[in-house]
Amino acid sequence: VTVTHNLIRAYQLLHHVTVIPPSFATIEELKSFHSEEYIEFLKKINGLTEEELLDEQEEEMEKYGIGYDCPFIPQIFDAAAMIGGATVTAAKALLSGEYEIAVNWGGGWHHAKKDQADGFCYVNDIVLGILHLLQKYKRVLYVDLDLHHGDGVEEAFAHTSRVLCFSIHKHEVGFYPGTGLLNDIGYGKGKYYTINVPLFDGIQDSQYIELIIPLLSKTQKKFQPDIVVCQCGADTLAGDPFAAFNLTLRAPAECIKLFKSWNIPLLVLGGGGYNAVNTARCWTYLLSLLVDKTVESDIPDHKYLMKYGPDYEIQICPRTMPNRNSTEHLKLITDTVLKNIDYIQSPFSDFSGF
Repeated sequence: VTVTHNLIRAYQLLHHVTVIPPSFATIEELKSFHSEEYIEFLKKINGLTEEELLDEQEEEMEKYGIGYDCPFIPQIFDAAAMIGGATVTAAKALLSGEYEIAVNWGGGWHHAKKDQADGFCYVNDIVLGILHLLQKYKRVLYVDLDLHHGDGVEEAFAHTSRVLCFSIHKHEVGFYPGTGLLNDIGYGKGKYYTINVPLFDGIQDSQYIELIIPLLSKTQKKFQPDIVVCQCGADTLAGDPFAAFNLTLRAPAECIKLFKSWNIPLLVLGGGGYNAVNTARCWTYLLSLLVDKTVESDIPDHKYLMKYGPDYEIQICPRTMPNRNSTEHLKLITDTVLKNIDYIQSPFSDFSGF
């Protein structure tokens, strides 16, 4: 995020936004989704060092998911409250009616569950933000562009028709989190209000855009959301260490342009992205679209300029790699998702409480 913010400053995009200092999430806000036991445990170990953790607390750490893929960090509760609070602050900005777009590149922690950390996520700031938005907006469309399935958000809203979760992700045996199958469509009142688009390695911009944009457009027409929340994980880009998808900035940019064209409020969050400079390129470019400003292709001189070599340009190029997404697989996705979208009720024919 530091590299991203420096690039945003270098392009002078901060001149076109209002910077709102985030507040820490309150205990009540954290508990609006997370269990009291989990939050109290994070508070209990907040001031400890790793050496000070007792054996009994290590057992609890395992219970609450603090360990392998969510390592203990000092001030763990403060970190969770800060991350959650920033997205809640962004949601409140939209609720005020003063802003149509809010951005928190430090958010997008989509794996955390109600009572445990998961997948490097200690708090699910997305769920906290959406719960705030539901106080005003009847229907929220959540779109997850991360390489990994947005399992924590989907799980939180799988039983309601007020939040439609649309996740585009890699799905292969052994790839985390292993959820998000094409036929995972929600439960009960939330049936058909979950859409999963599982893809294989190597997908490129043209395929991605031809597949995703029509599906998102049809979803918007049927669901008629009052607001969009988008997680913009950048680990789908060519050059990411995961080396899975082969996208450039064009793919997420087309999604953002589509959301803007709907003329409804938009909450934009960060997410994964393990090539720091490509992630900075992505989020800076998306911000330029959000504020309707054209950025020069050459990276401006700033603190981290040398990290952007050898080309020193904002755009990235696809890599040479096999594409495992067959025409048949993409047609199956299109046919299945379009069929399921037909079952979505308009907001006028079906309104159910959360």
